[in-house]
Amino acid sequence: MASYTRFLGLRYGFSRQRSRFTTLVSLASMLGMLLGVASLITVLSVMNGFAGELRGRILALIPHGYVEQTVVQSAAEYAADTAALSASLLAHPEVLAVAPFARETVLFSGPYRQQGVVLTGIDIAQQSALTDLAQFMLLGSLEDLREDFSVIIGSSLARILGVVPGDDVRIILPQVRTTPLGLFPRSRLLKVVGLFEVGAQQDSVLAYVSLNSANRLLATGGTRGLQIRTSDLMAAPALQPSLQPLIAGRGVYRPWSETQGSLFRAIRMEKLTVSILLLGVVLVAAFNVVSTLVMAVTEKRRDIAVLRTMGATPGGISRIFLTQGLALALLGVLAGTFLGVLLSIYVADVVDFFEQLLGAKIFDPSVYFISRLPSRLLWSDVALVGAAATVLSVLAAIYPAWRASRIAPAEVLRYE
Repeated sequence: MASYTRFLGLRYGFSRQRSRFTTLVSLASMLGMLLGVASLITVLSVMNGFAGELRGRILALIPHGYVEQTVVQSAAEYAADTAALSASLLAHPEVLAVAPFARETVLFSGPYRQQGVVLTGIDIAQQSALTDLAQFMLLGSLEDLREDFSVIIGSSLARILGVVPGDDVRIILPQVRTTPLGLFPRSRLLKVVGLFEVGAQQDSVLAYVSLNSANRLLATGGTRGLQIRTSDLMAAPALQPSLQPLIAGRGVYRPWSETQGSLFRAIRMEKLTVSILLLGVVLVAAFNVVSTLVMAVTEKRRDIAVLRTMGATPGGISRIFLTQGLALALLGVLAGTFLGVLLSIYVADVVDFFEQLLGAKIFDPSVYFISRLPSRLLWSDVALVGAAATVLSVLAAIYPAWRASRIAPAEVLRYE
């Protein structure tokens, strides 16, 4: 008798003697919970995959941190100071590589259009130790930049400007020169010697020249300093307190999160928003549990009255219907979790199957920069979704169970 509430709750939940309509509503509530949980886990995994793909593409071209020079120096003083600062930074246990850079936002002009571009001067010999730019080269190589006033641009930028390797583009600098006819912006032709492609916004806004060419182009302007690669990309922002004393007022340390952090914060916010929206599906399934239990209480009024006359307490009656509701919900949660995990692992294969079946490319690489749907399953997401669905199911079952405990046996059995 100590476990009669559990026994009766499971019996009421899975008995074949219920009405067809009650059985149909019970199946609908379980199916709704299954689909809600499975879809939420799958979508979160796909969003994790896209975030990881985007992080890998964008941060492949971005050093882990910068030291931007804040003190104006002559060329000789800057060279000596840069060498001393590089040695100090390399002595830090978390710093793996350091190289000088020069950067400025300029205007590129091609045969068809103009485009604002972030022009970066890099040390050709050391760039591979700082970023993965060499791995994303479509045409040409970093060594081609040794030719004076040559440039490597992104594939999207090349399409916008209407140029190919071997063509010239005009660079217009945010500096002016005085002529007898007045003030004119400085400009120069650069030869395109290579194209890179990472499949992100960087393909249309970044361009690279050698450090020597950058110093000659940006002689009186631009940002100069050092690029830094650390042992852990995600820990780079936390190194600021330990690196700033080494800089000693000669510059400012800026981790990658200051320039790209807003994008990844937006991705996290998007993931949170989608999670809340899809949680609404689980919430609807939880309300179906309410409907199921309300009908079950109505059907079992006579049974409840008999149990009360046999000594069952109101708390015991509540636990019976709580057990019934939780059994139905947990069955849907477990099945949905299993299906969601399975889909998260094989979602790319499922998409490939439908592409072959329909004879169409759902994700065209020329449009989306991906050939397969990325997915990354995080067990923390699975646990969070399962816990949220279980809590909603418990909350949904409380009210019908409480109403069952309030049924008066005398009123039900008066005419029996």
